[in-house]
Amino acid sequence: MKNSYNKTVLVVDDEEDVRNYLKSALVDNGFNVVSASDGIEALEVMKKETPDLISLDLVMPRHSGMKFYHDLQKNRQWAKIPVLIVTGHARDDLGKVDFDTMMMQGPGVYLEKPVKPENYILKVCQLLTLEPPAGILSTEQDDAENLKQELMKNLQQADKEALQKALDALKMK
Repeated sequence: MKNSYNKTVLVVDDEEDVRNYLKSALVDNGFNVVSASDGIEALEVMKKETPDLISLDLVMPRHSGMKFYHDLQKNRQWAKIPVLIVTGHARDDLGKVDFDTMMMQGPGVYLEKPVKPENYILKVCQLLTLEPPAGILSTEQDDAENLKQELMKNLQQADKEALQKALDALKMK
């Protein structure tokens, strides 16, 4: 084990292999992990143990990530927990509406599946303001991803004139 963080991450994803993959990355890097297969199960876990961070899939049966996020916001203590969205549906019909809403109203921090373990751990450490484990450093690719996320967030709130200026600036490259 590289580090031993005294932090617990709740991994919420309906796909067991994804949950296990993310859990392994976290455990290998010194985090405690609890998991849930949907929003309902995640609420039950939250009643027993409040995590330091939530890794949340958006598209899940029974109780989606969006519904779970709204449940979190109803509880003062839970509303303060950082949330990292990990989704494969940011741009498709299954998750685009929820994704766009979460980017504007919610945490605004996400990773798209498939997720590299290093990027996942780096983002978790950033959200928890922890020093990343040795060997996991921010790369130009991570910086580009952060810029892309910030740009997307700003574009969603931009008026027509700002959108045109942004498009013109991108075309100049």
